[in-house]
Order: sequence, then structure tokens, then C-alpha cells
Amino acid sequence: MLIKRPPLAGVTENDVTPKHLYLNRRKIMAAGGALALTGLTSACSAQEPAGTPAAPRVSNGSLDFSETAYRVTDGDLTPYDAVTGYNNFYEFGTGKDDPARYADAMTTDPWSVQVDGHAERTGTFSVEDLVDFNALEERIYRLRCVEAWSMVIPWIGVPLSSVLERFRPTSDARYVAFETYLNRSEMRGTRFPVLDWPYKEGLRMDEAMHPLTLMAVGLYGEVLPNQNGAPMRLVVPWKYGFKSIKSISRISFVSEQPPTSWKQSAPREYGFYSNVNPNRSHPRWSQASERIIGAGPFARRDTEMFNGYDEVASLYAGMDLEENY
Repeated sequence: MLIKRPPLAGVTENDVTPKHLYLNRRKIMAAGGALALTGLTSACSAQEPAGTPAAPRVSNGSLDFSETAYRVTDGDLTPYDAVTGYNNFYEFGTGKDDPARYADAMTTDPWSVQVDGHAERTGTFSVEDLVDFNALEERIYRLRCVEAWSMVIPWIGVPLSSVLERFRPTSDARYVAFETYLNRSEMRGTRFPVLDWPYKEGLRMDEAMHPLTLMAVGLYGEVLPNQNGAPMRLVVPWKYGFKSIKSISRISFVSEQPPTSWKQSAPREYGFYSNVNPNRSHPRWSQASERIIGAGPFARRDTEMFNGYDEVASLYAGMDLEENY
């Protein structure tokens, strides 16, 4: 297993997320949207031996890690250039390099998110209203894509549960639905009917509230680049990457299973749950192994059930996971 995680039972949140990061978003945005990687690359380099302790500091005080080690056991972090240069974000084009080429056209500050549905508190909120920027954590999660490739990324964010709890969802909220920002003048890919825009995703409420589910606002010590889903995106590590919706502009608490873009587009290929399951092949290719991006053209690994995150298996007890794909 590439990502080593302590079991959830009987541990604290500090055990689940071994690093804590304090990130002043306004200071970063005023500085041009990114922190310099000076002082960080020694801890996050894809070439560093696994498990090396690190306590990087940045002189402007915006970044501060506690003295803990990355929990990587038999693999390296994906190089930063690969993480930010090889993306699926069809709003900017279907090529893997299209998002990095064109996503700068998207305006991400200011940003507003509409929250509606079965919750006591609804309305329009800023990113700062939703995310506690004094409680950011860094988590190393694998992003596994349905095209049979994967990356290992140090994400920065907060548990999604801490975001959703602010709105006090009612008992009628059985699912949570998300929509991606849509602006055809800024997002050249939406001028073509590749999907039914805006992009839509959803989770069952217990999936959304699971401690592993992250609302990310950064990676590799930086604010999220536009091509990676700025200013806020989901990271659901046991599901295929398209479930980790980017550039979220709407959150809805709903009682019925919400429509999702890829299930609407190709229901035979993409189900609502979209858990990583090597036992159910995609109709057009095998899911048994995956290519490791940034590790050479022939680097592959076997695909693990739930992407190796066995902690979530209990969410699907009694379900046929080939039928509920």
C-alpha cells in the first residue's frame, strides 16, 4: 500500500492528518496567488526518501509545519510540475495540458458559493465563510483517475464535515450535491457540448462526512492553481478522481440521489458511487493496474480496492459494488 494511514478507530484527528498548516489566504492572494517553494521542496520533493522528518519554515510566516514525517512507505510524491501540468478539467479543454494552458482565464477572487436545500442555514458565502483558514491540514492522498493513472499529492484543506456542519443539515439531507463554476467566457471548454454544463457531482451524506473526505484549498504548500480546482475542491481519496469536483460554486443538501455529470453522460461507464474497484472493469479498459504519473513511462502499480483506503469499506457493507459502481 502506498499511503500509510493509522486506523480511524481509537485515534484522534491529529493521527489521521499528521501535519498541520497555517495558511493566510489573503496574504497569499495579495502576493500573486502562490507561495514560493523555498524551504518546502526539501520536505515534499518526489525524490526524498520516504518517511523523512521535516519541519519547513517560510520567512514570511505564511507557512508553518509541525515536526512530523510524511506517511509515505513505498513510493514518492508526484512532482509538482506533473501535478499542475497534467490534469482533467474539461471546462478548459479535453487535453491533459489544456487546463494548465487556459485556466488562468478563470477569476477566483472574489469567490462565492451558493448553499441551499435541507439545512438550517443557507445563502451565499465566501470561501472564508466556509473554510477555517486557521485550521488547515496537510494530507498526502492518492488521486486515482478512471483512465488508469494516479498521482500522490500533498493536499491542503479541512475535513469536508467541518464545512457542512456549519449549515446544520436536517435529517432530510441524505445526499450532498455540488456544482462547478460556469463562465463560458472564461472557460473555453464549456463552449462545446462535451458534458451537460455545469459539471455536477454528489456524495451520500455519510461519505461526505467521513473523516477522509477533504475540502482542499491548496497543494504543495501553495494555494490551489486554477487548473487543479481553485479556489476550493473536493478530494475523496477512495473514489475515482472525477468525484473530487473542482472549483465548487454550489453546495446543495438534497433528499434524493443527485444527478452527476459523468453518470448522465455515460451511465454504462460511470456510476454514482464511482469507488475504485479493480474487480469491475471500465467497459473500454481494464482497471486492474494504473500508470504512476511522474515516475517514468513504464511505472505501474496494481489497483487496490477503495484505492487502498480500507477505512471506508464499512460504508458499503451489504452492497453489491459491481452493481453499485
